[in-house]
Amino acid sequence: MLTEYTRRFLSSEVPPRPAEDCLFHVIPVPHEATVSYAGGTAGGPAAILEASDQLELLLPDERAPGEKGIFTHPPVDCSGAPELVMERIAAATGAAFDAGGIPVLLGGEHSLTYGALKALKERCGTFGLIQFDAHADLRDSYEGSKWSHACVMRRAVDDLGLPLVQLGNRIFCGEELQARRAFNVTSWDAPFLMRNPAPAALMPENFPERVFITFDVDGLDPAVIGETGTPVPGGLGWYQALELATEAVRGRRLIGFDVVELAPQSGKIASDFAAALLVYSLMGLALSV
Repeated sequence: MLTEYTRRFLSSEVPPRPAEDCLFHVIPVPHEATVSYAGGTAGGPAAILEASDQLELLLPDERAPGEKGIFTHPPVDCSGAPELVMERIAAATGAAFDAGGIPVLLGGEHSLTYGALKALKERCGTFGLIQFDAHADLRDSYEGSKWSHACVMRRAVDDLGLPLVQLGNRIFCGEELQARRAFNVTSWDAPFLMRNPAPAALMPENFPERVFITFDVDGLDPAVIGETGTPVPGGLGWYQALELATEAVRGRRLIGFDVVELAPQSGKIASDFAAALLVYSLMGLALSV
């Protein structure tokens, strides 16, 4: 039997329900082990949960994801070796999926995504991965670790064999460009998206019907969310990102998602609230498929 965490997502609007009666299963993952610039991602999940109580039940399009039930799991223990942490993340994700829910992971640094993907690959086979991010995260190793946040998409395409579409990237290295070609990654980088209309064929024709969204908040412009480890200028706008996400999942089934790399700062609540609203907005996408 799953036990709910005392600090629940949107507890101000959504009453507690048994885990098996909830569509959305929120999993806080305060993981921070390989950040390479500004720190603070370990505080991201708690900040999102706190800010979520300031949301309204209805989204602007009048969808109310909270009515489908939101169950908040206890935070994942992120101590110890990275392989052990990934196994714990996978176990929590698997428990949420096995209870009939859509896993919603709150980060925490981006490396945590691997644990969720591993659990879902074991249960669903191959599915599509949609990444919003300033960075490609396709290095095979960074600063001596293959578990770095800069390597998480490489682990997804290389180790797990998942097809990947990248949105909003705007800073990468030569190795990552080579990896895009080697693993047939579809990429719509921020400079292109800023200068052109959204592509009519955003997703590859043969992209899987089941998809997972991984949303690094630095994919958004720092004017939208500035409290993150590497706030790269020239990012996606709020409505632009949501429109791209809507189009990416059109006709597909969203089997899970994460929102990662929020690095909250004391006294600055705008980014915390935006991240919480982003989580709730992505929940809404699961209702529109």
